[in-house]
Amino acid sequence: MIHITYPDYAHAIREEDGAPVILDPVRRKWVRLTPEEWVRQNFLQYLLQVQGYPSSLVSVEKEILVGERRKRYDIVVFDRDTRPWLLVECKETSVALGPDTLEQALRYHIQVPVRYIAITNGHYTYAWEKREGRLSEMTALPSWE
Repeated sequence: MIHITYPDYAHAIREEDGAPVILDPVRRKWVRLTPEEWVRQNFLQYLLQVQGYPSSLVSVEKEILVGERRKRYDIVVFDRDTRPWLLVECKETSVALGPDTLEQALRYHIQVPVRYIAITNGHYTYAWEKREGRLSEMTALPSWE
């Protein structure tokens, strides 16, 4: 497991049509503030502020085809050559992380091949490096080079 200390960040939150929305600084738009979105936004701030990943190389909630089904990955970070580098699957805090969560990320990995895969529910974060077809669990997220 990877210990994450989230940075202080003044999230922009407002109400639209009776529901809270939060400003996603990467997508540059207001999105519905669900429990999963709260995890995603805080994890994004960790990636940007603490890990130093460039926001210009971060993609959030993009649609992909997994088989014949349309799915959306949570976060993908690209390397300097704009190749997918890290895929992050976010779950709300009440969802336990287990094999199903990793399997979901691995299904997305088929369409978005990356070197690193992470799963988080805001409280717990796990990450793996894929090398030579094998996953090795990591004790920290990869450093931005």
